[in-house]
Amino acid sequence: MARKLAEVTNSNASADDVAAQLDTLRKDVSDLTSLIADLGKAKGGEISDAAKAKVDELHASARERAAAASDQAAALQGQANDFIKNQPAAALGIAAGLGFLVGLMSSRK
Repeated sequence: MARKLAEVTNSNASADDVAAQLDTLRKDVSDLTSLIADLGKAKGGEISDAAKAKVDELHASARERAAAASDQAAALQGQANDFIKNQPAAALGIAAGLGFLVGLMSSRK
């Protein structure tokens, strides 16, 4: 890396020595900058991969939940159909009552 500190503090240091030390320092800073950039790229890739994995996990979870909700909706529809077939008068009365309530609530402003 840079030359010894004693050379820098020497009062008899020549301009060539100072220029050489500055060149060494510039090279060291350039090397550090490229090392930090490479490290940032590697970490960015790791973060990107982790984010993609999390998105895939959430997507799979959402598909499972959607399938479960669809199954539950189908089961409820089957129960409603059975209720209508077994007790048509009660189903008609409930439908009329709900229609009346919706109409009553929608007419109020």
